[in-house]
Amino acid sequence: MTALWIILAALAGLALGGFAGYKYRKDATEKQIGRTEEYARNLLEEAQRKAEENKKEKILETKEEILKLKNELDKEIRDRRNEQQRNERRLAQREETIDKKMDNLDLREEALNKKQSEISDLHKEAEELVARQQSEMERIGAMTQDEARQMLVARIQKDAYHDAAVLVRDIEQNAKDEGEKKARNIIALAIQKCAADHVAETTVSVVNLPNEDMKGRIIGREGRNIRALETATGVDLIIDDTPEAVIVSAFDPVRREVARLALERLILDGRIHPARIEEMVEKAQKDVDQQIQEAGEQAVFETGQHSIHRELVKLLGRMKYRTSYGQNVLKHSIEVSHLAGVMAAELGADVQLAKRAGLLHDIGKAVDHEAEGTHVQLGAELARKYHESPDVVNAIMAHHNDVEPATVEAVLVQAADAISAARPGARRESLENYIKRLEKLEEICNSFAGVEKSYAIQSGREVRIMVKPEDVTDVGTTVMAKEIAKRIEHEMEYPGQIKVNVIRETRAVDFAK
Repeated sequence: MTALWIILAALAGLALGGFAGYKYRKDATEKQIGRTEEYARNLLEEAQRKAEENKKEKILETKEEILKLKNELDKEIRDRRNEQQRNERRLAQREETIDKKMDNLDLREEALNKKQSEISDLHKEAEELVARQQSEMERIGAMTQDEARQMLVARIQKDAYHDAAVLVRDIEQNAKDEGEKKARNIIALAIQKCAADHVAETTVSVVNLPNEDMKGRIIGREGRNIRALETATGVDLIIDDTPEAVIVSAFDPVRREVARLALERLILDGRIHPARIEEMVEKAQKDVDQQIQEAGEQAVFETGQHSIHRELVKLLGRMKYRTSYGQNVLKHSIEVSHLAGVMAAELGADVQLAKRAGLLHDIGKAVDHEAEGTHVQLGAELARKYHESPDVVNAIMAHHNDVEPATVEAVLVQAADAISAARPGARRESLENYIKRLEKLEEICNSFAGVEKSYAIQSGREVRIMVKPEDVTDVGTTVMAKEIAKRIEHEMEYPGQIKVNVIRETRAVDFAK
């Protein structure tokens, strides 16, 4: 029994051990199968991932290849299109060239046809002329001796009239050329004989001081001295930072000279007070009056006109302190007198009348600050007042073309005045006035119809006008030049003369292809 139980127990133990071993092997097998399945899944997922990556790479490579092929195809298409456009342009140019050549051929054919027609007409005219000559010869053959002689005389007379007209024209042209040459010689000779100097004066005078303390003494206590001096002389004293100098400013040159002399004497005397100032101004006024009288007498002596009224002599002396565009009027008048006299002597005119009129032609400028009117009107009134001859009065009034010259001497005074004022360096003008004069000159020229451009050159002595050839004819240029010159004379004031040069030019340009 015990053995049986032992055997049963052993069998049960064996059964339990077998069952336990089976259970263990089954669990181990299941675990190994699970790990294998998981490994297989991982392998599958890795394979799928790599497959997707390979797929994407292949797709990208394929897209890049397709894009590359597309770019190459686009480039090839673009190149072919450009080549096609170039071919089309070349074809268009060739067609245009062919069209131009065809047009030229048509024009040439038309010109040839026209020439052929003209030749045919000339041939017909020649035949008609030959026929008329033959009939004329037949008629002459039937004429009498007297009739033939009369016809010959008439023909010779006609030729003689033509030759005479040509000869007269040549004589007139030669006379004009000789006259211009003679006039230039006379003017040149007059200028050579009268080489007067000139001084450009201003509206201020500078008085030098011995030291800076003198400025205070000139001003005086509370400015009484400078006020007294300005009141007595009618000028402006400018005392600024200029070292050891006082500026006397006034438009009246006589007053400025009186103030300058009085101030210099006050500085030398050293006693500067209102009473002394009035005394020195009075003495300076007397001295200036004496200088004016002496200047007038000297001018009369230089020109040899000793019968001029004393008041006119004094007015001539006043012009010593008068300037026009920087030119001293008295020296200008003396120069005009000499120039007019020399030209009158060359032409056989009245030398004394020319010199007298030249000396007095600007006498009105001595009083134009004090009276109303132009210096021409004032000068003519003064000449009549002091019993000058009508010829002198006419020369004074005509020297700026206010009236027509009545004598040769009046014309000579005009010419002498222009020569004296227009010679280089005689007068000066500000840059602003100079530019305004040139602009006015060009403005007048540009206002005419048909003018394309105009240029004022040679400091305003000449103006060149370019006209449009399709608007202005050759004859019209002459008329335009005269009209421009007249308008410049009426609207502008200028020394000397201005040359108006109208230019018309037509050019035709073509190219042989």
